[in-house]
Amino acid sequence: MTFVAVQTPSPELVKHARAARTTIALKLMMAVSGIIFILFVLVHMYGNLKAFQGQAAFNTYAEHLRTMGEPILPRSGALWIIRAVLIVSLVVHVACAVVLMQRANRARPLGYVAPRRYKTSFSSRTMRWGGAAILLFVIWHLLEFTIVKINVGAGGQSANITQNPYQLLVHSFDVWWMTIIYLIAMAALALHLHHGTFSSLQTLGWTNSAVSRHRARIAGWVLAIVIAGGFSLVPLFTLFGVITK
Repeated sequence: MTFVAVQTPSPELVKHARAARTTIALKLMMAVSGIIFILFVLVHMYGNLKAFQGQAAFNTYAEHLRTMGEPILPRSGALWIIRAVLIVSLVVHVACAVVLMQRANRARPLGYVAPRRYKTSFSSRTMRWGGAAILLFVIWHLLEFTIVKINVGAGGQSANITQNPYQLLVHSFDVWWMTIIYLIAMAALALHLHHGTFSSLQTLGWTNSAVSRHRARIAGWVLAIVIAGGFSLVPLFTLFGVITK
């Protein structure tokens, strides 16, 4: 009679395997939620550029956001569906980022004794702080233009202006420090998009060769420049008097 020895994996190996699988799952959720945000900011940027067509065009666009899906959906129904998807994506994105950061810190409790020799981009080194800055800006942005509608330019709330999306936008970006805050946020967004796009494509398995990695980096730069640059045009041209009240 022949006995065959079966070697079972140790609990430590099983633990590491499970951790690796959950890490991959977290990265996948971050990639998918990140892509959702990229699609959203592209559409949002396009809508903001309506300001160059004047008050009527911009306010028509703003009103269209509330009437999308009618009569199948109630007024603002489609808008609230989009908001719900974005909120869920935001929670997933931030939660996954925090968990992955904690795991990375536990895996390397002590800092590097010597400086790291491998090359990392500036955008990759600022992902955490940049993400936190973007989150704070989004909260303020929602308070100013959606939830409370704070008319910074007039020193507070004014019913005539806060109910007019175009006038609220122009009054806000007429204030120089508000424009500077916005531009700083757009710089953080550009860096986040640059590295985030590459990381998402890498997680999805689309960077398996030197050529595909190069293309992924180019895609990151293109999205960063187009989106952050497009968003920056409106406040800059408002501050310089091209887009007027």
